[in-house]
Amino acid sequence: MILRRFGTKIASVVPRLDARALNEIGFTRTDTFEASLDEFGADWERLSGTELAPEVDGDVQDAAEKELFEHLSAGIETHQSALRPDEILLVENEVGKDHPKTRDKKVPVIVNGENRYHFHWKVDPPLKLGLYRRRG
Repeated sequence: MILRRFGTKIASVVPRLDARALNEIGFTRTDTFEASLDEFGADWERLSGTELAPEVDGDVQDAAEKELFEHLSAGIETHQSALRPDEILLVENEVGKDHPKTRDKKVPVIVNGENRYHFHWKVDPPLKLGLYRRRG
């Protein structure tokens, strides 16, 4: 299960990765879990953290961006599938401070005498996931 902070609450979420959205890396709140910050702090302890910051290169902008989202989704799924029953992942990025975003850089190149672009996509700042285990 993945959780995220919403004001004074911690609630369950599912990833929403959409290249057409204004906020490309997002999370949709679900009704599976909800607790206050105090309850969460009392019941859960942080074990470790990880940052997901995939980078891809490609000759076609849409294909490279799609590949970036595939890498990010695979990274989230890898961490989520490794969870034990008493563990959760908490998105530790704060909205408005360090929310993960996709960034691209276009580099002009010459291919067979024609001007082209080469695209470099990355997630910056990285998506921060904390691994938490229920106390006791």
